[in-house]
Amino acid sequence: MYFIHPRNDALRVNPQAGDEHLSEGGSDWLWAAMAIFLVVSLITLALSFRPPRNEKIFHYLFIIALFTGGIAYFAMASGIAYSVIPTHLFIGDAATYQVFFAKYIFWVVAFPAIIIALGLASLVSWATIIFNVFLSWIWIISYLCSAYTRTRYKWGFYAFGTVAYFMLAYQTLWAARSSVRRAELGRDHGILSGYVNLFWLMYPIAYAVSEGANVIGTTQSLIFFGILDVFLVCGSALAFIFLARRWDYGRMNLYFTQYGRVEPAHGLHPEKAHTGTYAPAPGTGSAAPAGTDPAVHGTTGHNVV
Repeated sequence: MYFIHPRNDALRVNPQAGDEHLSEGGSDWLWAAMAIFLVVSLITLALSFRPPRNEKIFHYLFIIALFTGGIAYFAMASGIAYSVIPTHLFIGDAATYQVFFAKYIFWVVAFPAIIIALGLASLVSWATIIFNVFLSWIWIISYLCSAYTRTRYKWGFYAFGTVAYFMLAYQTLWAARSSVRRAELGRDHGILSGYVNLFWLMYPIAYAVSEGANVIGTTQSLIFFGILDVFLVCGSALAFIFLARRWDYGRMNLYFTQYGRVEPAHGLHPEKAHTGTYAPAPGTGSAAPAGTDPAVHGTTGHNVV
């Protein structure tokens, strides 16, 4: 009957270009992946209303990553946000290949969110966290440049990106071992960093057989990357949220959202209180208490009349 429409008509509304392009079955899978990202983002948002110790930093990081994933997979499932690039190695008779740049935009947001979460959980310095974030951007942008390169020189970009990944793997797996031992988080950090790097390791392989060598088609590559993205981002989000419930945020010095921007009253939050006195001035035997005016509580070297 004419009033019954197919459940997924995205590729009819948005016709696909290129010899090797997204299929309707691939679009169905991408819609499912989008739904997973949005459902997990809603779960994370709901859990943020009653966070452990009222600290929501991990919830905020992963809500951003998950919601961005939902948007990116909406774009890919709809058959938009792609470019048509001549293949370096042909897939049968296909001379052009779809490159969905939406997934790279997603990775630029999601990978740093995971890296910041790992950095906070490992107690490394902010300089180390920023360094790791830039390594992830080098990795992603190098792969994006490789995907848009039409000759065998694409493998140069691939090599640069893969080296950046291995540097990132070292940073997240081993560089933080001393700091996590001090906070007695070695077990949880090992689980989280091992889980993340297990899936990160698959990205160079997935890229090499898809947009690198064009061994598999567009639909197969999007299914491959979709599985990796769902397990990496959604799995990491849930793992962080539930493992963080048993962490000592005071010992980790994590104070991002629990007190807001209002300075706590004296004695209300001892871990944020600051104590100390002024150093004695030269030639005097004592110092005025912190925050007091010497003109009121003492003399200034002559009699006050």
